[in-house]
Amino acid sequence: MTKILMIMPVPLPDEALKGFAAQIPPEMIPAGMTIDFTGVRNGTTLLDSLYEGTLADAFCLEAGLSAEAQGYDAVCINTMSDSGLHALRSRLTIPVVGTGRSSFFLAAELGRKFSVITMWPEWYWLYEKLAKDTGLGDRLASIRDIGVRPDTQELLAGKEDFVFAALEEQCLKAVHEDGADVLILGSTTMHQSAGYLQSRLPVPLINPGLLAFKQCELLLDLKLAQSKRAWPAPKTPNDDVLRHVPKIFG
Repeated sequence: MTKILMIMPVPLPDEALKGFAAQIPPEMIPAGMTIDFTGVRNGTTLLDSLYEGTLADAFCLEAGLSAEAQGYDAVCINTMSDSGLHALRSRLTIPVVGTGRSSFFLAAELGRKFSVITMWPEWYWLYEKLAKDTGLGDRLASIRDIGVRPDTQELLAGKEDFVFAALEEQCLKAVHEDGADVLILGSTTMHQSAGYLQSRLPVPLINPGLLAFKQCELLLDLKLAQSKRAWPAPKTPNDDVLRHVPKIFG
Protein backbone atom coordinates (compact mmCIF):
# COMPACT_ATOMS: atom_id res chain seq x y z
CA MET A 1 0.00 0.00 0.00
CA THR A 2 1.33 3.42 -1.01
CA LYS A 3 0.24 6.43 1.05
CA ILE A 4 0.47 10.12 0.13
CA LEU A 5 -0.30 12.95 2.55
CA MET A 6 -1.77 16.13 1.03
CA ILE A 7 -1.43 19.20 3.27
CA MET A 8 -3.60 22.32 2.87
CA PRO A 9 -2.28 25.48 4.59
CA VAL A 10 -5.48 26.39 6.47
CA PRO A 11 -7.59 24.64 9.14
CA LEU A 12 -10.47 22.82 7.41
CA PRO A 13 -13.52 20.78 8.45
CA ASP A 14 -14.06 17.32 6.97
CA GLU A 15 -16.58 18.53 4.37
CA ALA A 16 -14.11 21.07 3.01
CA LEU A 17 -11.42 18.40 2.81
CA LYS A 18 -13.74 16.39 0.55
CA GLY A 19 -13.87 19.38 -1.80
CA PHE A 20 -10.10 19.43 -2.07
CA ALA A 21 -9.93 15.65 -2.49
CA ALA A 22 -12.20 15.96 -5.55
CA GLN A 23 -9.34 17.57 -7.50
CA ILE A 24 -7.94 14.06 -8.08
CA PRO A 25 -10.29 11.93 -10.23
CA PRO A 26 -10.68 8.44 -8.74
CA GLU A 27 -9.65 6.82 -12.04
CA MET A 28 -6.24 8.53 -11.77
CA ILE A 29 -5.46 6.92 -8.41
CA PRO A 30 -3.54 3.66 -8.89
CA ALA A 31 -4.74 0.51 -7.19
CA GLY A 32 -3.14 0.16 -3.79
CA MET A 33 -2.65 3.91 -3.27
CA THR A 34 -4.26 5.94 -0.47
CA ILE A 35 -4.36 9.74 -0.51
CA ASP A 36 -5.14 11.53 2.75
CA PHE A 37 -6.02 15.24 2.79
CA THR A 38 -5.47 17.31 5.90
CA GLY A 39 -5.59 20.95 6.88
CA VAL A 40 -3.28 22.53 9.43
CA ARG A 41 -4.10 22.71 13.12
CA ASN A 42 -3.49 26.44 13.51
CA GLY A 43 -2.34 29.46 11.66
CA THR A 44 -3.97 30.97 8.62
CA THR A 45 -7.27 31.86 6.98
CA LEU A 46 -6.62 33.03 3.41
CA LEU A 47 -2.84 33.47 2.99
CA ASP A 48 -3.52 37.09 2.15
CA SER A 49 -0.14 38.40 3.32
CA LEU A 50 3.45 37.54 4.11
CA TYR A 51 2.39 37.45 7.76
CA GLU A 52 -0.05 34.62 7.11
CA GLY A 53 2.52 33.00 4.83
CA THR A 54 4.95 32.69 7.72
CA LEU A 55 2.27 31.12 9.93
CA ALA A 56 1.41 28.70 7.13
CA ASP A 57 5.08 27.68 6.83
CA ALA A 58 5.18 26.82 10.51
CA PHE A 59 1.95 24.85 10.70
CA CYS A 60 2.38 23.02 7.40
CA LEU A 61 5.71 21.91 8.84
CA GLU A 62 3.90 20.68 11.94
CA ALA A 63 1.27 18.87 9.85
CA GLY A 64 3.92 16.90 7.97
CA LEU A 65 6.52 16.29 10.66
CA SER A 66 5.33 12.78 11.50
CA ALA A 67 4.34 11.73 7.98
CA GLU A 68 7.31 9.43 7.48
CA ALA A 69 6.90 7.84 10.92
CA GLN A 70 3.19 7.33 10.18
CA GLY A 71 3.99 5.29 7.09
CA TYR A 72 3.44 7.88 4.36
CA ASP A 73 5.55 7.44 1.24
CA ALA A 74 5.33 11.07 0.06
CA VAL A 75 4.04 14.47 1.16
CA CYS A 76 2.46 17.08 -1.08
CA ILE A 77 2.02 20.71 -0.04
CA ASN A 78 -1.34 21.15 -1.77
CA THR A 79 -1.17 24.90 -2.22
CA MET A 80 0.59 27.25 -4.61
CA SER A 81 2.28 28.86 -1.59
CA ASP A 82 4.44 25.73 -1.07
CA SER A 83 4.11 26.49 2.65
CA GLY A 84 6.62 24.59 4.78
CA LEU A 85 8.11 22.87 1.73
CA HIS A 86 11.78 23.54 2.39
CA ALA A 87 11.55 22.73 6.10
CA LEU A 88 9.79 19.41 5.41
CA ARG A 89 12.33 18.51 2.74
CA SER A 90 14.97 19.04 5.40
CA ARG A 91 13.12 17.05 8.09
CA LEU A 92 11.97 14.08 5.97
CA THR A 93 13.67 11.61 3.65
CA ILE A 94 10.51 10.71 1.71
CA PRO A 95 9.64 12.91 -1.31
CA VAL A 96 8.10 16.28 -0.46
CA VAL A 97 6.47 18.00 -3.45
CA GLY A 98 5.53 21.66 -3.77
CA THR A 99 2.49 22.46 -5.89
CA GLY A 100 3.74 25.93 -6.81
CA ARG A 101 7.23 24.85 -7.87
CA SER A 102 5.85 21.91 -9.85
CA SER A 103 3.42 24.19 -11.69
CA PHE A 104 6.00 26.84 -12.57
CA PHE A 105 8.57 24.35 -13.82
CA LEU A 106 6.06 22.45 -15.97
CA ALA A 107 4.69 25.70 -17.40
CA ALA A 108 8.22 26.73 -18.39
CA GLU A 109 8.66 23.34 -20.07
CA LEU A 110 5.43 23.62 -22.07
CA GLY A 111 5.86 27.16 -23.35
CA ARG A 112 8.10 30.21 -23.61
CA LYS A 113 5.98 32.41 -21.31
CA PHE A 114 3.30 31.57 -18.78
CA SER A 115 0.72 33.48 -16.75
CA VAL A 116 -1.00 32.81 -13.43
CA ILE A 117 -4.78 33.34 -13.25
CA THR A 118 -5.95 33.77 -9.69
CA MET A 119 -8.85 34.91 -7.53
CA TRP A 120 -7.69 38.20 -6.02
CA PRO A 121 -4.67 40.54 -5.86
CA GLU A 122 -3.87 39.55 -2.26
CA TRP A 123 -2.28 36.37 -3.62
CA TYR A 124 0.14 38.05 -6.00
CA TRP A 125 2.94 37.81 -3.43
CA LEU A 126 2.76 34.02 -3.67
CA TYR A 127 3.57 33.97 -7.36
CA GLU A 128 6.19 36.70 -7.12
CA LYS A 129 7.92 34.65 -4.42
CA LEU A 130 7.68 31.52 -6.58
CA ALA A 131 9.13 33.34 -9.58
CA LYS A 132 12.13 34.38 -7.49
CA ASP A 133 12.53 30.98 -5.81
CA THR A 134 12.40 29.05 -9.09
CA GLY A 135 14.45 31.55 -11.09
CA LEU A 136 11.64 31.77 -13.65
CA GLY A 137 10.76 35.43 -13.25
CA ASP A 138 11.70 36.20 -16.84
CA ARG A 139 9.26 33.52 -18.04
CA LEU A 140 6.29 34.87 -16.06
CA ALA A 141 4.26 36.91 -18.57
CA SER A 142 1.66 38.16 -16.10
CA ILE A 143 -0.50 37.57 -13.06
CA ARG A 144 -4.21 38.26 -13.53
CA ASP A 145 -7.13 38.04 -11.11
CA ILE A 146 -10.91 38.29 -11.12
CA GLY A 147 -11.24 40.32 -7.90
CA VAL A 148 -13.21 37.66 -6.00
CA ARG A 149 -12.41 36.76 -2.39
CA PRO A 150 -11.57 33.04 -2.24
CA ASP A 151 -13.50 30.56 -0.13
CA THR A 152 -11.36 27.77 1.33
CA GLN A 153 -14.39 25.78 2.46
CA GLU A 154 -16.98 26.03 -0.31
CA LEU A 155 -14.31 26.59 -3.00
CA LEU A 156 -16.12 27.66 -6.20
CA ALA A 157 -19.39 25.86 -5.47
CA GLY A 158 -22.38 28.11 -6.16
CA LYS A 159 -20.26 30.69 -7.97
CA GLU A 160 -19.72 28.82 -11.22
CA ASP A 161 -21.90 31.05 -13.44
CA PHE A 162 -19.94 34.18 -12.61
CA VAL A 163 -16.48 32.90 -11.68
CA PHE A 164 -15.93 30.54 -14.61
CA ALA A 165 -16.71 33.24 -17.19
CA ALA A 166 -14.56 35.79 -15.37
CA LEU A 167 -11.65 33.37 -15.24
CA GLU A 168 -12.04 32.60 -18.94
CA GLU A 169 -11.93 36.32 -19.74
CA GLN A 170 -8.69 36.83 -17.79
CA CYS A 171 -7.15 33.68 -19.30
CA LEU A 172 -7.80 34.97 -22.82
CA LYS A 173 -6.37 38.37 -21.96
CA ALA A 174 -3.23 36.69 -20.60
CA VAL A 175 -2.85 34.84 -23.90
CA HIS A 176 -3.75 37.59 -26.37
CA GLU A 177 -2.52 40.67 -24.51
CA ASP A 178 0.31 39.38 -22.31
CA GLY A 179 1.75 36.73 -24.62
CA ALA A 180 1.28 33.69 -22.38
CA ASP A 181 1.78 30.28 -24.04
CA VAL A 182 0.71 28.39 -20.90
CA LEU A 183 -1.63 29.25 -18.03
CA ILE A 184 -1.61 28.15 -14.38
CA LEU A 185 -4.62 28.18 -12.08
CA GLY A 186 -3.44 30.24 -9.12
CA SER A 187 -4.82 28.03 -6.36
CA THR A 188 -5.93 24.49 -5.63
CA THR A 189 -9.17 26.12 -4.41
CA MET A 190 -9.91 26.82 -8.09
CA HIS A 191 -9.71 23.24 -9.35
CA GLN A 192 -13.45 23.03 -10.11
CA SER A 193 -12.93 25.46 -13.00
CA ALA A 194 -10.15 23.47 -14.68
CA GLY A 195 -12.28 21.31 -16.98
CA TYR A 196 -14.42 24.24 -18.11
CA LEU A 197 -11.39 26.38 -18.92
CA GLN A 198 -9.30 23.65 -20.55
CA SER A 199 -12.09 23.05 -23.07
CA ARG A 200 -12.23 26.73 -24.05
CA LEU A 201 -8.62 27.92 -24.15
CA PRO A 202 -6.14 27.91 -27.03
CA VAL A 203 -3.17 27.09 -24.76
CA PRO A 204 -2.44 24.49 -22.02
CA LEU A 205 -3.89 25.16 -18.57
CA ILE A 206 -2.20 23.60 -15.54
CA ASN A 207 -4.43 22.35 -12.71
CA PRO A 208 -1.85 22.66 -9.90
CA GLY A 209 -3.12 20.21 -7.29
CA LEU A 210 -3.57 17.42 -9.81
CA LEU A 211 -0.12 18.08 -11.22
CA ALA A 212 1.47 17.93 -7.75
CA PHE A 213 -0.18 14.58 -7.10
CA LYS A 214 1.20 13.21 -10.37
CA GLN A 215 4.63 14.57 -9.42
CA CYS A 216 4.45 12.59 -6.16
CA GLU A 217 3.47 9.50 -8.11
CA LEU A 218 6.34 10.00 -10.57
CA LEU A 219 8.95 10.38 -7.82
CA LEU A 220 7.67 7.27 -6.08
CA ASP A 221 7.75 5.27 -9.31
CA LEU A 222 11.32 6.40 -9.98
CA LYS A 223 12.36 5.93 -6.33
CA LEU A 224 13.58 9.52 -6.13
CA ALA A 225 13.39 12.14 -3.38
CA GLN A 226 14.91 15.53 -2.59
CA SER A 227 18.68 15.65 -2.20
CA LYS A 228 19.77 15.77 1.42
CA ARG A 229 22.80 17.69 0.27
CA ALA A 230 20.47 20.48 -0.84
CA TRP A 231 18.10 20.09 2.15
CA PRO A 232 20.30 18.71 4.98
CA ALA A 233 18.60 17.14 7.98
CA PRO A 234 18.64 19.05 11.29
CA LYS A 235 21.27 17.81 13.74
CA THR A 236 18.96 18.36 16.73
CA PRO A 237 15.30 18.32 15.63
CA ASN A 238 12.84 19.81 18.13
CA ASP A 239 9.45 18.80 16.77
CA ASP A 240 7.61 19.39 20.04
CA VAL A 241 8.01 23.18 19.79
CA LEU A 242 5.10 23.42 17.34
CA ARG A 243 3.09 20.50 18.72
CA HIS A 244 2.77 22.22 22.09
CA VAL A 245 1.15 25.34 20.60
CA PRO A 246 -2.53 25.21 21.67
CA LYS A 247 -5.12 24.76 18.95
CA ILE A 248 -6.94 28.08 18.46
CA PHE A 249 -8.95 27.41 15.27
CA GLY A 250 -11.89 25.12 14.72
